[in-house]
Amino acid sequence: MTNSRYLACALLALAAAAPSQAAWKGKGELGVVLARGNADTDTVNAKVEAASESDRWKHGFGLAALRSTNEGDKTAERYGGFWQSDYKFSERTYWFGGLRYEDDRFSGFDYQASATTGLGHKFIDTDATKLSAQGGIGYRRLKNSVTGETSSDPIFGGEVKFEHAFNESTKILNKLVVEAGSDNTFAANDLSLEVKMNASLALSVGLGLRHNTDPPLGREKTDTLTTVNLVYSY
Repeated sequence: MTNSRYLACALLALAAAAPSQAAWKGKGELGVVLARGNADTDTVNAKVEAASESDRWKHGFGLAALRSTNEGDKTAERYGGFWQSDYKFSERTYWFGGLRYEDDRFSGFDYQASATTGLGHKFIDTDATKLSAQGGIGYRRLKNSVTGETSSDPIFGGEVKFEHAFNESTKILNKLVVEAGSDNTFAANDLSLEVKMNASLALSVGLGLRHNTDPPLGREKTDTLTTVNLVYSY
C-alpha cells in the first residue's frame, strides 16, 4: 500500500473517531477532461472536504487527487490530504493542530509530510464575507525523488482563507498555504469561482498554483492547474 493510501485510510479513521454529536458538512468536487483525435489526453481531478463543529471544537479533513495522461504517458499525478482540529478560545480566536501530506510525483519530491500547531483568528465573519488566518510552528519530513534521500526540518506553517458571496448563487474562494523551512519553502494557492445550479450542485472554475523554492535539480519550481469541476455539497 502506498503512502498516499495509508494517509487516506488514516484520515477516514480519524473522521470516524471524531465526536459524532455534531453533523459533518462538506463538499465533493470532480472534474474530467477526455480528448480524442490527433492527441489522446485524459485528466481527472477530485476533492472532498468535510468539517464538524461541537461546542468549542471543530474538526476538518480533506483529500485530493489529480491524474493526467497524454498518449498513455503520465504527465501529472498528485495525491494529498490534511486533518485539522481547532479549539475556540472565543468566537474569533482559536488554537489549531494539523497534519498535511502531499505526494506529487512530478514535483521532484516523493512526498512532503508535516505537523503544525499555532493560533488562528477570524478577521471577518459575516454571511457574505469571511477572512481568516492562522500561523504556527511545526515539523516536516520530505523525500527527494531524484536522490532518494529524506530530510527533516522545523517549519513555520501559515494559512489564509478568503470567501465572498456576490449573491445567493455566486461566490469566490481563495486558500493560501505556506510551509517555510530550511530545506524548502512550499506554497500553494487555490482560487475558485462557484456558481450554484441548485441547492446541492454548483459549477466551479479554479486556478491552482504550487511553488517549491528548492526542488531537485531539473524540476520546475512552479506548477499551475486550471480546473472546471462539478461540486456537490452535503
